[in-house]
Amino acid sequence: MSQQRNRLIGFSLVFTIVMLGYGHWLLQDVADAATDQAPRFEVDPLWPKPLPNHWVLGSAIGVGVDSRDHVFVIHRRQSFNTRTEIGAAMDPPTGECCIPAPNILEFDPAGNLVNSWGGPSEEYEWPSSNHGLTVDHKDNIWIGGNGRGDSHILKFTRDGKFLAQIGKPGQDANSNSSEHFGRVAKISFNATDNEAYVADGYSNKRVAVLDADSGELKRYWGAYGNKPDDTDLGPYDPDAPLVTQFRNPVHCAEPSNDGLVYVCDRANDRIQVFKADGSFVTEKQIAPRTLGDGSTWDIAFSRDAEQKFLYLADGKNMKVYVILRETLDVLTSFGDGGRQPGQFFAVHSIATDSKGNIYTTETYEGKRVQKFVYLGTGPVTKRDQGVVWPRS
Repeated sequence: MSQQRNRLIGFSLVFTIVMLGYGHWLLQDVADAATDQAPRFEVDPLWPKPLPNHWVLGSAIGVGVDSRDHVFVIHRRQSFNTRTEIGAAMDPPTGECCIPAPNILEFDPAGNLVNSWGGPSEEYEWPSSNHGLTVDHKDNIWIGGNGRGDSHILKFTRDGKFLAQIGKPGQDANSNSSEHFGRVAKISFNATDNEAYVADGYSNKRVAVLDADSGELKRYWGAYGNKPDDTDLGPYDPDAPLVTQFRNPVHCAEPSNDGLVYVCDRANDRIQVFKADGSFVTEKQIAPRTLGDGSTWDIAFSRDAEQKFLYLADGKNMKVYVILRETLDVLTSFGDGGRQPGQFFAVHSIATDSKGNIYTTETYEGKRVQKFVYLGTGPVTKRDQGVVWPRS
């Protein structure tokens, strides 16, 4: 009995020491997190307001905000299950609902639909699979395409008037071409230099920089600032050394106010940072065990003058990361997989308005746009917040 009692006492002491150590570690982790300050958000479950005309969104693959804080969303009208989703559009109709909305929708800050346009025209060649939407510093709308033969860019006024088609459609991959692109994912802008940065893309493996007025190619580069190479690198292996070229798709190329460019090398789970001339600065992998679609889908910046924070959409892991831009350290994240407000199914694109609010779109079966209201900054209490539901 005495030996058994001693063993129980010894076990209790060991257990107590272990738990005290674990508790100290847990408290220290929380304390360390709380020393970080980060922007805070909550989902607005009532934004946008319901669409008219039995309209529904397909795979939503682009979002941009203009100078009036109007939000533009682009989706794919060909991405519906014709039997279950768009019965009213069938010939003959199979039900009262639903009908694919026009490709581009414009919402005012309150979430009212105020305009819609887009799609094929005799004036231009609409992409076979439109991809990405951004608003430049003159409030023009730019889109790319990642379908077969989509080797060009389209530019419109925000009211939908056609302005320009840049590049030649129907071309094969060639990351060193000066004449066309390779299934462009997204176009972003440097207002000071009047330049457009092209994430080029799903066939090509480069960042291309254009004059935003003429569309003339000014320069381009691949990963680490190397000359791009279109060699097939095979699937990403998280245990292999990092490759010296981008994998497809190069999904975003976002210029910051201080002259840097942040590139989404999506399938390699990494952000690469460059100077505006293509000189490599640094890189950071995010969720580096992510396979398949990758973790680095799209980037937006906080709206303070310093752009202190970077927001990264991760469609594979169904979340948005809040990142300290100076170090590329992840401070926290929000979101979770699902279809309720504040959850995500393949969060694809991200943008901010002048008040710091975040807008996201979801591709594949996600098929929606969401608004996350900026609540100011505060201490980080959770590294992964999950669903940021309104508190009242």
